[in-house]
Amino acid sequence: MRILFLLLVWNLGNTTLLNAQSNDCLKDFDYLVHKIKVDYPGYHDKVTSENFHELQLLEEGLYTKIIQHPDSCWKCLRRYAGWFKDNHLRVGWIWPAEDAAGLKKNDRKLFKINELKLKELQTMNSTPEGIWHSFRGDIAIVKDSNQESYKGVSISYSQYEKNQIGFTLSGNKDGEYNMVSYPGYNDYYPVEGKASLKLNDRVLELHDDTRLVRKTNSSAFDDALWLSYIPEFPNGSNTYYVSLLISDSTFYIRIPSFMDDLGEKIVRKYWSEITSTPNLIIDIRNNSGGQDEYYQLLADLLYTNPYTSKGVEWYSTKNNIKMYEDAIKNGDIRNGEEGIRWTNSLLNEMKKNIGGFVIHPMIGADTTVKNDTIYNYPKRVGIIINEGNASSAEQFLLTAKESSKVILFGNYNTAGVLDYSNTISENFPSNKYKLTFPMTRSRRLPDNPIDNIGIPPDIYIPYPASKQLFDRLDQWVYFVKNYLELMDKKE
Repeated sequence: MRILFLLLVWNLGNTTLLNAQSNDCLKDFDYLVHKIKVDYPGYHDKVTSENFHELQLLEEGLYTKIIQHPDSCWKCLRRYAGWFKDNHLRVGWIWPAEDAAGLKKNDRKLFKINELKLKELQTMNSTPEGIWHSFRGDIAIVKDSNQESYKGVSISYSQYEKNQIGFTLSGNKDGEYNMVSYPGYNDYYPVEGKASLKLNDRVLELHDDTRLVRKTNSSAFDDALWLSYIPEFPNGSNTYYVSLLISDSTFYIRIPSFMDDLGEKIVRKYWSEITSTPNLIIDIRNNSGGQDEYYQLLADLLYTNPYTSKGVEWYSTKNNIKMYEDAIKNGDIRNGEEGIRWTNSLLNEMKKNIGGFVIHPMIGADTTVKNDTIYNYPKRVGIIINEGNASSAEQFLLTAKESSKVILFGNYNTAGVLDYSNTISENFPSNKYKLTFPMTRSRRLPDNPIDNIGIPPDIYIPYPASKQLFDRLDQWVYFVKNYLELMDKKE
């Protein structure tokens, strides 16, 4: 009878927890549906009489799924936002993961390693057992008793508490293991994968994710090994800034981001070389955007003739207005007093036309670009693109294509994430997630859309794409170099 009573209590407690999770998620889901319908500038463009019923069925289906499976909240929220096919409209976690996951510590998989065992692991130099290091921190891998399987346990691993299990390994076959990881982005639920020992057991690759190096007494050695190791199973995200003269007639720069002014600083540093060399290669592979201001120097360098740049329209709603007003109160506006003046000017215009689109009075609608200077060199500019280019990177390409000097090279269209832009973020009611969404719509629409289409290359590169760039020059670079230099000879 006592056992039955305990089971009933456990089930009651478990049901109460699931109901609480369901209620929290339903509130988040209601927020998301309402937010997109009321404040998203692309809603009325994307929801039509033809697909409205489809969206309605999706909404009802996800609502039911949340009630039946509260632990599917994250996936349901992403699924609904994903229907609009706009990567500027997305659901993200609020970190640190300990607060965002919505779980009690005892609900996570924990495995305590005592100090004596940690010291023993520090001496290990073969098999997965040992202390491992990466940019995320340190993790201990310990063998399960009487089994050929291992646990990866956080020592000081980002997004995991101490003693939390990050992954398990099993089934060794020629140094390759079956892996089950417990990532924060998946609510710490299991994800299957593979892992391999490499470089005489000094490196453990978590396939298509990251790598760990066996920790030594030298942090310089460990970090140097981690940074220089080229994965056999890369995730494709490691793309670094590079600048050099690769021949007497071609200068090369790689700018993997417009999130800051580092690319601009590199261009300024090598300005004399760039403006005295016939050909320039700008490699922006995997550049997913940032701020338009950080490519303006490049745009000036490429300029050849006047052109019209299409602007954006701001979607004016009560909540969008409030978000800007709150940003001013909280000191979240960039560029000091000038930024506040810019925001107030926009707010005044938005308040005149709630429910419609407005043009920023300090920017205007479309802009005629006419520079005083046309640089003789570079005479030709090859820009290398790929499907990782999005947002401000695509806006840069639209600007660059106005120049008669520019040729785009690649073997795939860009990502196509530009029609709705100027994103801002807001927390869900549960404070587990945040919604990032755009505030503007491009004036290119509806005639010249970019979303889910992308910008195509002018010249198709026949080589396969490099899976991992790091700071290397690959066949794509030399193809573009030879193409531009052969054009010079034919003149």
